[in-house]
Formats: sequence, structure tokens, C-alpha cells
Amino acid sequence: MREALPPMDAPGTAAPCALPGSPLSLAEAGIDACVHCGFCLPACPTYLALEDENDSPRGRIVLMRGLLDGDVLPTDPVVQQHIDRCLGCRACETACPSGVPYGHLLEATRATLRATKAPPLIARLILRVFAIPLLLRLALFGGRIVRNSGLATALAALPGRIGAGMAMLAGTRPVMKTAPWQAHGSGDRGDVTLLTGCVMQGLLTATNEATGRVLTVNGYRMTQTPAQGCCGALHSHAGDLDTARALARVNIAAFEATPQALIVVNSAGCGAMLKEYAHLLHDEPEWRERAEAVGARTRDASELLAAAGPKPASLPAPLRITYDAPCHLQHAQRITTPPLQVLAAIGNVTHIPLDDSDQCCGSAGIYNLIEPDVSDAVLAPKLRCIADTGASVVITGNPGCLMQISAGLLRSGSATRVVHPIDLLDAAYAADALRVR
Repeated sequence: MREALPPMDAPGTAAPCALPGSPLSLAEAGIDACVHCGFCLPACPTYLALEDENDSPRGRIVLMRGLLDGDVLPTDPVVQQHIDRCLGCRACETACPSGVPYGHLLEATRATLRATKAPPLIARLILRVFAIPLLLRLALFGGRIVRNSGLATALAALPGRIGAGMAMLAGTRPVMKTAPWQAHGSGDRGDVTLLTGCVMQGLLTATNEATGRVLTVNGYRMTQTPAQGCCGALHSHAGDLDTARALARVNIAAFEATPQALIVVNSAGCGAMLKEYAHLLHDEPEWRERAEAVGARTRDASELLAAAGPKPASLPAPLRITYDAPCHLQHAQRITTPPLQVLAAIGNVTHIPLDDSDQCCGSAGIYNLIEPDVSDAVLAPKLRCIADTGASVVITGNPGCLMQISAGLLRSGSATRVVHPIDLLDAAYAADALRVR
């Protein structure tokens, strides 16, 4: 489909908005910021995989403009397909010289399209479960049983969504085996409180525990924040803004109980979400300033560790690693150096740079379950680049990326495994503690 041109209006007049009052119409200034320069094209994983201008940020922005101008309809399945295919990785924002807030535009577009077409059934089920704490706890408990029994690994070879889902679940099994150790620290760097998260607490509990230990060793004092819940990122990305706002309010109120503490997040997607709560609640005066305060207190775990040093330690045996930067860490939060500083503090490690580490792995929340074919196409070059490094471990700081890359490696027969950077640092500290005994 050729790029749509704006209609020719009489001088001094503006075309009436075809979707007045819609989330997309309220974000129109972001559309106007795009100058269609094309710098976003080589940064966009779906454009590179599908070679269709409509599956690029520039092409999708043209479709957004067409929706507002009435040139295309929200009910058009072709429009919905191209919007649905977007990963929301926001790599285009890093490449954009005009500062187009593409992530916000995408969420507003999806929220607008939800009025005419409901998401796929599997998406509605997942989002519903993540919005209800009891259902979420039950689902994650069942996931741990399936994973720990070995059934997930056994079923990972099945074709389709079932095999992919089982492979992702299998990828959450701890890779770094560490001896029990007790963390001690001065606490002089101040109080921090952990966003425990959904998948992080339910499937990657060991990483949450390791986060507390490594921050303690580096001079932070851990405090607890009860009553917190899902951050709402999955819902926001899917255009379910009402549910995302409801979940955000719960977390804002919860973290207000520990106002002296910085909020540490070990999930890149969740961290980006908390930092953008103010945008999510921008039209709610009673919540906007409270949201800004929570966002201002939020730090990725690597930010805090880099600020502290971090304290060096060595693994007991040599390890060849490569690092894949999560999209919502490098593109949404613009954090690139701190994770590398964390890895540089770990001795007995050979770090091989990963080509195209700025490219998305195809996870994107629940995207890999909704658009499995496109997700696989995006993941394929990532797996080839990982193989080229010869690394035995891939490091990444987001649960979705960890599960997606783990699944691809497992299903391809690779022996390479994926580890959160916090777990690698924790293993080094555990080894040092054992040597001191």
C-alpha cells in the first residue's frame, strides 16, 4: 500500500477529526512531529523482517493520520493488522531526530481500535488473569509446577503456541547454581524497595532474592512495600488503558507507604512503565503529581549498582558471555552503560559483544503468543548473532526477553542459556563469600 497523502483542504482550514475525543486524537501532536524522514526504518524489527512500509513506524504513523482524517477506517482489518504487528520496542524513538513519542502513539492507537475490535481471545485471557491478583497467583503457581516437574522442557518441542509457551516457561528455571550466602552491607547509600512484579516474583523468585542481596552488599538498605501488584505494562501496550490506570493507582498508593525509599526494578518493561505513570495518568489531576513522584523515585537495578561501583567479585570458573540489551531498557529508559558496568565488575568473565544487540528479540510482552510467526522472524537473526559469539550464557535484564531468547535457544537445540545480570553478579558474590569461609 502506498503512503497515504493528506487531503487537500482549502487554505486556512483544517480537516475535521474523524475520531474526536478518541485516545488517538488526544495524541495528535505526536503524529504531527513526524517528518517522514525514514531514519526509523532500519531500526524497526518488523520492517526488517517483513519488508513492508506499512509495518514500519513511518508507515504506521501514516495510518494513524489516516484514521484521524477519515481516509482509513478503524474497522479496516488491514489497518488493524499493521498496528497489531508492531512490537512496541521503541527502537524508532532512539533513531528519531524529531522526538516522535511513538510508544505513546501506538498505545493510543490500540486503545482507539479496541472500540471497534476486541483483541484475540488469548490476549483477553492473559490480560484478564494479570489484572486479578488471585488468578495471577494461581496461574503462576501452576506454571512453577509444570516447569519444576520437567514437563515444560519435555513439551517445548511441540509445534505452535503450546511448544513455544512451554519453552518460555522452561527458560525461567535457574541457570546459576549458587551456594547459600548471607549478604551484609552498611546501608549508607539509603533505602530501596523492590517492585516484586508478576513474572519476576512468580517465576523468577530467585532473581528477586538475588536483587536484595547484591544491593545490600553494595550499601543499600532493603525495605518492604506490601500491597503492590502488576505494573500494568501489558495492558497499556495492548491499549487497555483503563485497566492499566487502575493497576497504576494501586502501585502508586502502595509505594507512597515507603516514601523515603527509591523503587528498584529488575524488569526493564516494568521499570519503563513506572517511570511513565505520569503520562498514563496525565488527565487525572488527583493522581498525576503522585504518579510523577513514583516515577522520579524509580531506578533500574543496574542504575543503583553502577552508582555504587559496583563491588567487584569473581566467578569460580571462566565463563564466556554476551549481553542483549532489553528494548525497554535502552530505548524506553535510555539506559545503556549501567548494565555493562555491572558485568565489568564480575571477574573470570569473557564478554563478547553481540551484533545488533539494539534489535528486539520478538518478545514484547505477550506479542510472541499473539503474533508467533512475526515474533519468530524477528528472533531468528538474534539467535544467529548469539551463535556467532560462541557464548555459553546470554545476559539480559527483562523477563520477557529472557523467556523469549531461552525458548528460541532451547527449540533450536543450542546449549547456550540465558541469565539475568543480577543472578550473574549474585553468583560471583556467593563464590567470594565461600572463598572467605
